[in-house]
Amino acid sequence: MEFLKLNEEVKTALAEGKPIVALESTIISHGMPYPDNVKMALEVEQLIREEGAVPATIAIMDGKICVGLSKEEIERLGTDKNVFKASIRDIPKVLALGMVGATTVATTAYAAELAGIRFFATGGLGGVHRGVNETYDISADLPTLADLNICIVSSGVKSILDIPKSVEYMETFGVAVYGFGTDRYPGFYVRDSGLPVEKIEKEELVKLLKVKEELQLKGSVSVTVPIPVEAELNPQLVESTIAKALEDAGGLGINGKEVTPFLLTRIKESTGGQSLQSNIKLMKNNALTAAQIAVAYHRS
Repeated sequence: MEFLKLNEEVKTALAEGKPIVALESTIISHGMPYPDNVKMALEVEQLIREEGAVPATIAIMDGKICVGLSKEEIERLGTDKNVFKASIRDIPKVLALGMVGATTVATTAYAAELAGIRFFATGGLGGVHRGVNETYDISADLPTLADLNICIVSSGVKSILDIPKSVEYMETFGVAVYGFGTDRYPGFYVRDSGLPVEKIEKEELVKLLKVKEELQLKGSVSVTVPIPVEAELNPQLVESTIAKALEDAGGLGINGKEVTPFLLTRIKESTGGQSLQSNIKLMKNNALTAAQIAVAYHRS
């Protein structure tokens, strides 16, 4: 495809049938401050390599959907103040206007499938927003995952969202949801959102993915991994902060895609910066898990 650009590492891995793990770039441009964002991105890529897989960070640059970025390109994403947060609907605009676009979960999943990459690691999923009955605000992540065939590893739907409705949406539209070694659905910053989830182990998951591939079934598989114990935030503090921040956002007229960064900033402030370190630790853990699954899948 004219608009798809694979770097040499990814191109070689695809040609040789090596395991690859896709990575989104919004976490670099909008999710963390510099230089933590760039340091995290490079360390995540290295963790994936050490597990025997190839990392493929995805972004839109210079009129191309770039699958696999150089250190310089990651640095550019982490420092440029004009990076556009590109959801799937924004891809034509960002490409046509030659903008720099950081890819959301939806856009990354689309690009990964376009490139022939099955596995994808991220921090947290977008989903159904709180107050959806009034706003009808549902992230494009969910319908996109339902439409594609990706295995995405995350720490669940972001804490700031309506987690039960988000999980119900996925199950209704054919996204299989599993807990990796756990029967409790994680809530991003917390290990247990209060929801049960079907537990699965690596060997079972690999067999399931192989059968799904044979059947050519549409619909992604969402594998959830609890945040490491030492990185978990206080659930009561997280919930009270979100409730107050949502109230303030409404009063300030903050809506749409500006709500998420506003809420994450409030959580960071209320935890004295601990949420940033928690985010980094869970992202590394998810990338490690995704690489292990990808390697096991390709070896089976």
